[in-house]
Amino acid sequence: MTTTVATVEEGTDSPYALSHLDALESEAVHIFREVAGEFEKPVILFSGGKDSIVMLHLALKAFAPA
Repeated sequence: MTTTVATVEEGTDSPYALSHLDALESEAVHIFREVAGEFEKPVILFSGGKDSIVMLHLALKAFAPA
């Protein structure tokens, strides 16, 4: 399932305007939650590199209270 997040150009007066990076982060968190809901034991492989650290940060944002 593909989801899109509506973005509003920066500089507008809308209180709900998302920057481009905020929209991408929101979509990534949504994907994390969707995958966790579909699988019994989802796994994230962590190597300690830049990409793995970003994935860990997104996972923490997706599941922080739990």
